[in-house]
Amino acid sequence: MYMNNKIVVGKSEEKELSILLNKANRHGLITGASGSGKTVTLKVMAESFSDAGVPVFLADVKGDLAGTAMMGEANENITSRLQKLGIEGFEYKSFPVRFWDILGVSGHPIRTTLDSVGPDILSMMLGLSEAQEGMLAIVYKIAGDNGWKLDDIKDLRLLLQYVGENKNDFITKYGNITTQSIGVIQRCLLTLENQGADKFFGQPELDIHDFIGTDANGKGNINILHAVELFQSPDLYASFLLWLLTNLFNTMPEVGDLEKPKIVFFFDEAHLLFDNMPSYRLKQITQVVKLIRSRGIGLYFISQSPTDIPDEVIAQLGNRVQHTLRAYTPSEQKTVKVAADAFRTNPKFNTADAILALGTGEALISFQNENGEPEIVEKATILPPQSKMGVIDDITRNKVINSSPLAGKYDEAVERDSAYEELDQMIKEQIEAKEAEKAAKQAEKDKIAQEKEAAKQQREAEKKQREAERARKNSIEYKLGKKVVNSATNKVINKGLNAIFKNIFK
Repeated sequence: MYMNNKIVVGKSEEKELSILLNKANRHGLITGASGSGKTVTLKVMAESFSDAGVPVFLADVKGDLAGTAMMGEANENITSRLQKLGIEGFEYKSFPVRFWDILGVSGHPIRTTLDSVGPDILSMMLGLSEAQEGMLAIVYKIAGDNGWKLDDIKDLRLLLQYVGENKNDFITKYGNITTQSIGVIQRCLLTLENQGADKFFGQPELDIHDFIGTDANGKGNINILHAVELFQSPDLYASFLLWLLTNLFNTMPEVGDLEKPKIVFFFDEAHLLFDNMPSYRLKQITQVVKLIRSRGIGLYFISQSPTDIPDEVIAQLGNRVQHTLRAYTPSEQKTVKVAADAFRTNPKFNTADAILALGTGEALISFQNENGEPEIVEKATILPPQSKMGVIDDITRNKVINSSPLAGKYDEAVERDSAYEELDQMIKEQIEAKEAEKAAKQAEKDKIAQEKEAAKQQREAEKKQREAERARKNSIEYKLGKKVVNSATNKVINKGLNAIFKNIFK
C-alpha cells in the first residue's frame, strides 16, 4: 500500500515496514516455502509501486496475478487482517495492467530477433554444450561479417545448413566447423519450435520503453507476462528473463540515484535463472545486477530459499522479506541458519526460531533506511492486496488487451529481407551456376563424343571403301579386264616401235 511516499509492505506491533522510494532501486529479495505468502507480498509491492507512479514488470507463472486488473473484494480474512493491523484508508481497486505473452495468445506478443538475443542466451535456450555453444558463436560471427540479419529461426536454420555445406570455405578464418555440432543445434531448434518459442523470434521487435509508462491518472503500468505455458519449459523461461535483464541494461541510460525508480522488475522462481550457470556467465549477471540500479531500475528476486540465489547476487539485494521455511532435515536447518544470518539481529527474538514459527502471510522484514543501511529485522504481517487475487476469465483479459494503447502494435508478425532471403537467393544462384557449369561440361562431353563418333564413322567408311576396293581387285572380272588392257597396250606399243624402226632403216 502506497502511503506517505513509502511502499508499505507490512506492519509489526510497533511500526509500519516500508520500502523508501529512493532506495527501491537497491533491489530486493522475497523468499519462503511454498504457500507461505510470497505471491501476496509480490502483489502488494507491485500495486504500491504502481500507485507511486512506478511501472512494474512481473511474470505470472500460475495465472493468479492477472486479477490485478480487477477491483478486489472484501472477505472475512482481509477484514480481520486490516482490523488487526489498524490500517486506515484501505480501499479496494484495480490497477492499470498490460498483459504480455511470448506465445501471443494471452497478451500482447513479445518478439525479438535472434541477433538481439545473441549466441550466449540462445545457447541457454537450446541447452547446448560448451563445444556446441562455440559452434553457434562461429555461425553468428559469420552472419555478422557478411551482413546477414538473423531475425527468426528459419534464418538461423538456413545459415547453419549453408555453413555446414560450405564449411571448408570458413574453417581457415573461423576455426573448426563440425557437421555433428550443426546437426545438434538444428535438432535443438526443432525442439524450441515445438515448444512454441519460434513465435518469440521475429519482427516487430519489442520496444523496451513500452514497459515504462503511466496511465492517465499517473499510476505506473503493471506489465504482466503470462508465463503459465512458458514456465513448463524452465530453460526457456529463465533464458527469456536473462535476455530481458541484459536488454534493459544495454538499452537504458545511466541516471544515477533517482527519487523513485524508472521501473521495478520482479523475477519469480528466480532459482531458474542461476541453475547450472557457468561461472563466467554468473560473473556477467552479477555485474549487470550491480550496475543496473544506476539506470534507475530495481530488481526483486522471488524464490523459496535465499540459498537459491548466488552469494554474489544476494550481496546486492538490500530490501528483504523472509517468509516461513521448513526445517525437517539437516540441509533445511542449514538453509534456515543462512536466512537468519542475513539479517541484522533483533534482540527481542531469535531470528532462526522466528522464521520457523511464522504463519501464512507473516514475514521477517528488513528494508534499507535513508543511509542505505539494512534496518534491524522485524516480525510483521503482510498487508492484503487491494486488487483481486486470482485468475480472470478470457472475456475480461481480452477487454484489457484490446483497450490497451499498444493494441495492434505487435499483433502481426512482419517479414523483412534477412539472412533467409539473402542466403536463399545466393543458394539458388549457386545451384543455377552449378547447373550451368554442369550443362556446359555435358555439352563439351557431348561435342567430343559426337566428334569421336563422326571420326569413327569416317574410319569405318574408309575401311569399307578399302575392303570394297580390295574385293574388286580380287574379282575375276577385274583380273580379266586387266589382262585385256595389258594386251591392248602391248599391241599399241609394238605397233609404234615397228613404225619407228621402219623410218630408221628406210
